[in-house]
Amino acid sequence: MKGYLAIVLHTHLPFVKHPEEEFFMEENWLYEAIIESYLPLLYNFYKLRDEGVNFHLTMSLTPPLTNMLLDKLLMGRFERFVNLRIQLIKDLLKEKNGKEKENLLFYKDRFESLYNFYKNTLKGNVINGFRELQDQGFLEIITCTATHEILPIEVHDKIKEVQVEVGVLNYKNVFGKNPKGIWLGECAYTPPLDEILAKYGIEYTILDAHGLIFAKPKAFYGISAPIVSESTVAFFGRDPEASKQVWSAQEGYPGDFNYREFYKDIVYDIDERQVRKYIHPGSLRFDSGIKIHKITGKVGLHEKELYDRKKAMEMVEIHAGNYMFNREKQIEYLANIMDRKPIIVAPFDTELFGHWWFEGPEFLSELFRKIDKYSSVIKTTTLSKYLEEYDTYQVAEPAISSWGDGGYFKVWLNDKTDWIYPHLYTIGKRMIKIANKIDKPKNDLQKRALNMLARELLLAESSDWAFLITVGTAINYATERENFHINAFNKLYNEILNDNIDEKFLTFLENRDSIFNFLNYTIFR
Repeated sequence: MKGYLAIVLHTHLPFVKHPEEEFFMEENWLYEAIIESYLPLLYNFYKLRDEGVNFHLTMSLTPPLTNMLLDKLLMGRFERFVNLRIQLIKDLLKEKNGKEKENLLFYKDRFESLYNFYKNTLKGNVINGFRELQDQGFLEIITCTATHEILPIEVHDKIKEVQVEVGVLNYKNVFGKNPKGIWLGECAYTPPLDEILAKYGIEYTILDAHGLIFAKPKAFYGISAPIVSESTVAFFGRDPEASKQVWSAQEGYPGDFNYREFYKDIVYDIDERQVRKYIHPGSLRFDSGIKIHKITGKVGLHEKELYDRKKAMEMVEIHAGNYMFNREKQIEYLANIMDRKPIIVAPFDTELFGHWWFEGPEFLSELFRKIDKYSSVIKTTTLSKYLEEYDTYQVAEPAISSWGDGGYFKVWLNDKTDWIYPHLYTIGKRMIKIANKIDKPKNDLQKRALNMLARELLLAESSDWAFLITVGTAINYATERENFHINAFNKLYNEILNDNIDEKFLTFLENRDSIFNFLNYTIFR
């Protein structure tokens, strides 16, 4: 065995919860991710474990996502989401035949099997699945900054520290121990953030390739081994070749014409009665996740051919074998010029597997199976396992970087989003000031308001809203959310100072923005 492959899955969604609405479209982001990515991945990982396959990978589970996965209201709505789609399929089966019927039966079986896995095996708790795999040594779960903030853009050093500290505290609350690694929001880094990471016991994080390539001094092994800062935090570099082959729809595997077409959903072909009954009572049409066509080629959506699951699984096996072969050749070359076993780090958004690339969970499963059974060159590993293998690492200072388009911060700070940051600076300054001013709350109402103030600040700092505004996806919702958290903070702040707290509004915020129930405002002192 000459080297390692480290698959890293970044599992994140912004905190979205709307108890004031019975059906809220943006909540579907969570439900889609669960049924299309998280459950299929867990189902396949459990299957590998039961087969005796020795596989290892690293996953981040961000604080906003873990809070949503443990929220009773949201998970109850998830169950409704799945069951409505099962009922829609049963309704459609009455009027379809041939290959269309075959594909609908496939979806019916898939939804029912995954729902049964969720209810019976996982006991209605997705976190249980990840925790069990971690306890058994297959998976290493790492944390993230509290709300996925872009720390290099943050002006206040104290708030940078709070973002890391809350990420660690949330992980400890969920998993009962401290995390070894952290996923920095958008892999965004600038010195000396490593000092904050070290202060809270973080051993490692992941950067894009140029974070190591432009390190000072130059990383001797490039991205094929980690460097360590003077604060003793290790930095792994993303391998562009190993990553692009999987995530790129143009140059990678997901674009194969036999795979399922993402953009042609059955919801746009059903009648309004079915939309109202199974999708949204207000007749809003958005993806159901039931997609029965394949990519086919560079043709219009109306020309797409029907999906062939058997052929798609044949391509999964071919692509998994090809990926293993390419990584073996890469490792064989690197092993000849290094004095230690090289590591190929391939990080991806988890939702790539299943949501965007429908066959992605099966690809990963088949890849792990092939490596364990056939490869004498590479093994899969977690990042902390690799760090345990060697006693010495090169000391270097990582370069300013992110994994966003262009490699730095323009995705989140540009002429579409620059209005956000003066507000974040102001409310951040106010949070620190009031945390230091009020040593002890005068009553329970004021204590609740101060803690809610802290939550609204953290939620406003999420990188997701600026990202969505920049890329033009859900612009109105993202803008509304950013404004809402900023305005909610300022309203509460003034009410606390004037000793005139609107308890009805406070209760509304506590029910809707119900993240970090352990949070105490004094953390900002």
